[in-house]
Amino acid sequence: MEVLLQKNPVQRTIREYLMIVLALFPFALMVNWIFVPQNVVGAGLTGICSIIYYATQGLFTDLFPEYGGSIPLWISSLTINIILLLVAGLTVGWRFCIRTLIGVLALAFWYRVIPMRDTPLIEDPVSACLVGGFVFGISLGIVMLNNGSSGGTDIVAMIIHSYRDVSLGKVMIICDAIIIGCSYFLPIPEHLLVDGMDVVDFKIKRILYGLCMTVSYTVALDWIMARMRQSVQFFIFSNKYAEIATAINQTVNRGVTILDGTGWYSKQPMRVVTVLARKQESQMIFRIIKSVDPNAFVSQANVSGVFGQGFDTIKNK
Repeated sequence: MEVLLQKNPVQRTIREYLMIVLALFPFALMVNWIFVPQNVVGAGLTGICSIIYYATQGLFTDLFPEYGGSIPLWISSLTINIILLLVAGLTVGWRFCIRTLIGVLALAFWYRVIPMRDTPLIEDPVSACLVGGFVFGISLGIVMLNNGSSGGTDIVAMIIHSYRDVSLGKVMIICDAIIIGCSYFLPIPEHLLVDGMDVVDFKIKRILYGLCMTVSYTVALDWIMARMRQSVQFFIFSNKYAEIATAINQTVNRGVTILDGTGWYSKQPMRVVTVLARKQESQMIFRIIKSVDPNAFVSQANVSGVFGQGFDTIKNK
């Protein structure tokens, strides 16, 4: 039988950190190339940083001439997140705090190195908000699935989700709606006002665009979180049940249960290997089964609501 080695936890941690850093690149790209040029206040801490960016336009020309005198997103994001890191450490855990620090530094880095566009990548505001929000949600979902965070309202959502059975998207959309509503009081750049356009109409449209983006990103976030957290159940019938169980336990790091059964046709006793795993681990389990016993009989079924060690935590509503 092929020797199957257990995953190196150090390599797994490095891979997670790398995924957090890479996933935040499209996150920052959407902000610098779509939302800020569209003058749309985005979601979460990014929305707060955008408000600071718009509100300070022209005030710090000597310090930040390349940003039109506004406080850059990377500075406001880094400053606010350093304070929130203390909250993350005390509530969610210091391991989450370290991963949050990785995400905070990575996001500030991407904000700094990605040039701010004068004109949006997508001209149509509705299309920009839908596309940008979808990419936003996918990026944030990948970060969260790797036990990381970009900071800001992500921390609030993680805290509530760790204690209550509430959708991450629902928690964040409430915070985002408040932040986006504050954009009504921001000044409007003159070049964005079309002839005959009412200022109040523009402000209302800006809020609607922000909400459109938020709905898009929360739908994408919930979709990727639900998809990546799907679980499967295996029933494996094989005479080499012990070897299969040991290999799954050591390689996939999943618990295995052996059930006693009886073949009705043969009337012979047999053992059935039962495994609960994440859907993305299915391919690895099939490889193990095939390497040990290519003639094994296998049943796989999708399951929902798997709680316990290695899966989700039971939460009291």
